[in-house]
Amino acid sequence: MKKALISDWYYVNGGAEKVIHSINSIWNDFDHFALIDFLNEEDRKFILNGKKAKTSFIQKLPTVKKNHRKFLQLFPIAIEQFDLTDYDLIISSSSAVAKGIKVNKNQLHICYCHSPMRYAWDLREQYLKDAGLTKGLKGFYAKSVLDKIQKWDLSNSENVDYFIANSKHIAQRIKKTYNQDSVVIYPPVDVDFFGLEETKEDYYLTASRMVAYKKTQLIVEAFNGLPHLKLIVAGEGPELEKLQRIAKNNIQFVGYVENKKLRSLMQKAKAFIFAAEEDFGIIPVEVQACGTPVIALSKGGTLETVVENQTGIFFDEQTAEKIKEAVIHFGTKNFEPKIIREHAIKFSKQRFENEIKEFVDIKFKEHQQLLNTR
Repeated sequence: MKKALISDWYYVNGGAEKVIHSINSIWNDFDHFALIDFLNEEDRKFILNGKKAKTSFIQKLPTVKKNHRKFLQLFPIAIEQFDLTDYDLIISSSSAVAKGIKVNKNQLHICYCHSPMRYAWDLREQYLKDAGLTKGLKGFYAKSVLDKIQKWDLSNSENVDYFIANSKHIAQRIKKTYNQDSVVIYPPVDVDFFGLEETKEDYYLTASRMVAYKKTQLIVEAFNGLPHLKLIVAGEGPELEKLQRIAKNNIQFVGYVENKKLRSLMQKAKAFIFAAEEDFGIIPVEVQACGTPVIALSKGGTLETVVENQTGIFFDEQTAEKIKEAVIHFGTKNFEPKIIREHAIKFSKQRFENEIKEFVDIKFKEHQQLLNTR
């Protein structure tokens, strides 16, 4: 069986890349494909076992490393130019265009879907607003590009034989967007790395890429109104400088921190604040594996990973005031770190790898039997 693993892109070590790492832990003979590959050597070793992905022409475009998303209109063309005709099994890891790879009837294509393409569907208006593309000729052009990508994305969903959703939340969106059924297999969490710490210190923590949809600004604004409470903010991104300007003295920015340092911050935090509406959200589970409770938005994947009043509490709107109220309410609660960790273990890396392997093996066997009857 000749196997190809295709991802949208490789440039950071995030949640999607942890999925790739686990798939490579099951099968180590994939050939890898992606629109771009800008991994550093440490991340490449972890995610791809040191291999390099075969990339598209987008890899060579000027300024692509700084901002690949500005070439969005070229993504469908680029992904369709990969020739995978020699492969028996294709697994795509997709939140954008990877699932749009061209396949034939003799190949089995399984898509691990992190989300239907956000730019084209649920975050379309926010994407246009954040890019300043709601008016004028540029706005008209951007909307026409997204219209075309939406049609392309819907059409190419038929290239997938089986969808795997990373949460029930995403399974519902796959059904709504593509009218396709899916099986839910939660992403892998390295619960062994994120060990239990029962002694907590007097600070709250948030950590993410500093981009608009993560809503870190709302967390900062909430703690601006709680000057007696300390907040540590970890991560880098285009919004960092703005957040540093508006933050008061009780908020500390630590920038990018390597894994062991971040783990230590998670382990000792009083609570972790999570304001984004994520498809799944691995970091809240990593935090819970440390025995640390989560204060999270009651939408998206966190509804499946956080148990209210047992492993954390929720707020129901993405506003600074609601976050502030939740933090105050959290101060009246007691949480048991051991119970929080026990819950997180359900999302272990080993569980993911067992479920993925079983699913792929069964579907490939069925596919081969079908081919033999033709």
